[in-house]
Amino acid sequence: MASLSEELSTEKDRVLRIGADFDNFRKRTERERLSLVANAQGEVLENLLPVLDNFERTKAQIKVKTEGEEKINNSYQSIYKQFMDILGSLGVEPVDTVRNPFDPMLHEAIMQEDSTEFEEGIILQEFQKGFKLGDRLLRPAMVKVSAGPGPSKTEQGESSESADVGESKETSETAESSETTKTHREAESS
Repeated sequence: MASLSEELSTEKDRVLRIGADFDNFRKRTERERLSLVANAQGEVLENLLPVLDNFERTKAQIKVKTEGEEKINNSYQSIYKQFMDILGSLGVEPVDTVRNPFDPMLHEAIMQEDSTEFEEGIILQEFQKGFKLGDRLLRPAMVKVSAGPGPSKTEQGESSESADVGESKETSETAESSETTKTHREAESS
């Protein structure tokens, strides 16, 4: 009898382990499925971003002059709004840029500029929108970043004077080099 109850206990443990293994397998497959869906969705959305860029470029170029153009513009704006609403419903969000601190995980700095208005590392201008899908970055925003205050006016005056001296020196060296080359060509042709 003791061996039967021991065997029953062992079998119960085995059934519980098999059930737990199956439950873990089911959870793991669901996570993998969701990950595959998210990756596929992200790829599709990444491919749609250039279309959105073209919409925004076109939107910036529209100059309405007639009533017919106004109707076309309104239709265009409603299509653009619908497109943005669909992206939003899928969880796509634009990356915050102007007047926010630069974050290399979200932004791509393509320019840097001195600024008396903003401290170093603050985004001054956005050239291309960036987008996130949940925690995943679909595309970084291309931005211009503040380098902080530039040189003071007295430093600028000194640096421009030294630049002028260097420029005139470079100009005279270039002229001398051209003259030497011209003289060599004349000597070779004789």
